Amino acid sequence: MSDSDVKRIAARADLCRLLAACYYQPGPEFAEERVFDSMRTAAAEIDADMASLVDALATGFSAQPLEELQIDYTRLFLNPTGPLASPYESAWIAGRDPMLVDEIARSVLDGYRSGGYEVDADFRDLPDHIAAEMEFLYALIFREARAAASGNDAERAEAVDLRRRFLEQHLGRWIGPFAQALRSGGETALYRTLADLTERFVRSEAG
Repeated sequence: MSDSDVKRIAARADLCRLLAACYYQPGPEFAEERVFDSMRTAAAEIDADMASLVDALATGFSAQPLEELQIDYTRLFLNPTGPLASPYESAWIAGRDPMLVDEIARSVLDGYRSGGYEVDADFRDLPDHIAAEMEFLYALIFREARAAASGNDAERAEAVDLRRRFLEQHLGRWIGPFAQALRSGGETALYRTLADLTERFVRSEAG
């Protein structure tokens, strides 16, 4: 495998990790840590359209006061009367069936364990949250990048298989309706663009 191919896989991992970070409450660290600059560098290695979406994402972040972004975040993901874009797989797959909600949570955790991933003790949310699932996807792509760099074809093939199965069984099943809800409900350009970029990235990883 060429150095450019390895670099592209590493860029996919970086972009996935940074996309996951965008599903936490927005704060000044987004600018201080130059999150969107890092996303742009990664996206440019992958796809010109993704790079353009990252540019729009950065513009959306800087165009409005942080307080307005935080209000939109709360409306979309935390609203106690019903989030406009629930960030949980179970909300899109299980509906109101509590037994199915538990089954999905167990299945997601089983998927994480199969990839050697445990939810961090500091993560104060459910395992099927979009950020957790994106972070697991990142872990699998990172494993693929590491195997590609070392020439370990068997390990790379295993990572690719785990990634495809996780997307087929979990994240890929609900990213469409979730992204549409985020586009429809988002009052700020940041979250509408995040919906487009996340869906495009996840769809590209399913292949």
